[in-house]
Amino acid sequence: MQCFKFIKVMMILFNLLIFLCGAALLAVGIWVSVDGTSFLKAFGSLSSSASQFVNVGYFLIAAGAMLFILGFLGCYGAHSENKCALMMFFSILLIIFIAEIAGAVVALVYTTMAEQFLALLVVPAIEKDYGYQSDFTQVWNTTMEELHCCGFNNYTDFSASRFVEENKVFPQYCCANPSNHTIEELCTEDKARSMNVQGCFKEILHKIRTNAVTVGGVAVGVAALELAAMAVSMYLYCNLK
Repeated sequence: MQCFKFIKVMMILFNLLIFLCGAALLAVGIWVSVDGTSFLKAFGSLSSSASQFVNVGYFLIAAGAMLFILGFLGCYGAHSENKCALMMFFSILLIIFIAEIAGAVVALVYTTMAEQFLALLVVPAIEKDYGYQSDFTQVWNTTMEELHCCGFNNYTDFSASRFVEENKVFPQYCCANPSNHTIEELCTEDKARSMNVQGCFKEILHKIRTNAVTVGGVAVGVAALELAAMAVSMYLYCNLK
């Protein structure tokens, strides 16, 4: 009985934390979606590591909403000893866990396919929005400056863009010297071709592989927390009258 009460209290506290984190992510996501410029000014380059591949605002809203719902179900189910809420909590966590495993397998086995799929989404956005959509342009510029990269694949992503067609120059980061990363003032297509700066997707993959132990440790930690939460919720479910 004492064990059951202890686990119940821990379940409530743990899910209360998840609930508050979800609410915070939801608020930040709405802030980014409504006023992304002020968000970038407030957090600088920390907000733009890989955010050109997704819409940050909508991603944060989705993640925040998921954590918000999970936290509510877990907290409410444990506090009120509601079997339906606990089962919903367990089911959602199980679906997320399976999706994460499937995503990891796809990322490891089908990296080339993932790159091609992302290219179909990102390159047209570069051609259309770079230089004309301020938040998009600022995120790309910050990423290219920090990672010393150019475009998604390379400089050719900008060849058919509105930016190049109207300005007759490529982004200056596409002409950065590979040895010391100094930037040319005027980046023409010939200079960009001769510099051959790597694409940002390859640079991000390289950094992930370089820090594979850290990334793997975080992934294992998250998976362990999810398994523990599922085990606790099922324990409470089975011991409720």
